[in-house]
Amino acid sequence: IKVIEYNVRLGDPETQVVLPRLKSDLLDLFSTINDVDTFNKKTIEISDQYCSTVILTSKGYPGKYSKGLPISGIKKVDNRNLIFQAGTINKNNQIQTNGGRVIAVGGLGNNIKLSLKNSYDLVDNIHFEGMYYRKDIGSDLVTK
Repeated sequence: IKVIEYNVRLGDPETQVVLPRLKSDLLDLFSTINDVDTFNKKTIEISDQYCSTVILTSKGYPGKYSKGLPISGIKKVDNRNLIFQAGTINKNNQIQTNGGRVIAVGGLGNNIKLSLKNSYDLVDNIHFEGMYYRKDIGSDLVTK
């Protein structure tokens, strides 16, 4: 058997689709994790909803990219969407780009298709110069 890659860490995109589904108190779980007897008695509740994430990157990422570009449209979040700011900065009350992976847009839904629709609907509202994102996220999971 040859393995090209096996990702066992819970990195940003993975965490951004797992944690929004967690109904249990994460801090409570973390505070008891060193006490096996207490932790084993905990019930971890997970939402039945699906969650998907689309990463918005700066033009040129992972190479050279511009910083300080104004970002618009990220305040239109509701209970179907989440925004994780990664490569941003608030300068003079204006959110601007400050990294390569700028924003992760999460969408929640009762099925994968609705989750992806909610992600992409919010992506359509966000704008910054040179914004790039993949348009095929989840396409292998959704039948058309």
